[in-house]
Amino acid sequence: MSTEYSGTGDPARSLALLWRTRERASRKGRPDLSVDRIVRAAVDLADTEGLAALSMRRVAQTLGVGTMSLYTHVPGKGELLDVMVDTVHGELAPPEQVPSGWRARLEHVARTRWQLYLRHPWLLQVATTRPALGPHVIASYEHELRAVDGIGLTDLEMDAVVTLVTGYVHGAVRTAVEAAQAAGRTGLTEQQWWQAHAPYLEKALDARRFPLAARVGSTAGQQYQGAADPARAFEFGLARILDGIEVLIRDRPGTRATGTDDR
Repeated sequence: MSTEYSGTGDPARSLALLWRTRERASRKGRPDLSVDRIVRAAVDLADTEGLAALSMRRVAQTLGVGTMSLYTHVPGKGELLDVMVDTVHGELAPPEQVPSGWRARLEHVARTRWQLYLRHPWLLQVATTRPALGPHVIASYEHELRAVDGIGLTDLEMDAVVTLVTGYVHGAVRTAVEAAQAAGRTGLTEQQWWQAHAPYLEKALDARRFPLAARVGSTAGQQYQGAADPARAFEFGLARILDGIEVLIRDRPGTRATGTDDR
């Protein structure tokens, strides 16, 4: 469940920060304080302590300055969150060597977003239906659209395909993030948890009452050495989504959807 929303700040002020059209010095003229430094501290705070810990006061404490010093650069938390989201999207920069074929390009889009969420799990708590229209967010959208440009899709279908893939990643990565957080908070890896609970799970999954759950659950648990394998599930789901997109393209007159062409 999202706990914050992008696009809640003053639009004029957010855009000025996102595009750095105005950089103000603090009232004390501190040369060491800037929007970039404030945002980096905010991102680090959210990465280590979660989005619930984010506040202008906490960011100021991290930087060793008074809270009011931040307001001379960033109007408020809403605008700060917009710039944080845009900043980490800068990590989705296109590779120097672009994969050949739409399928490989979409796989790259999906996997780089997967890694982005693992590095910055707080992103999962930010609803972006009203996106922060900063340079990095727009650049990532441009890059994602290029993955399916020229393969026979309409503009609306290109947008829908990108939304499908990125939306799938957003949902699929939650399990991986939750598993990582559970290990950190409980001190038990998935394998250690499974080894401790497996004997009791075998008793709970009565094969006479739940024949399919017992058979499939036991097979999966033994293979995963845990209740789930998020990375395996992600790869399986991504492949099925790409298969579906291939069918969409293949059914177009005069197009082919091998996913390995050079377009």
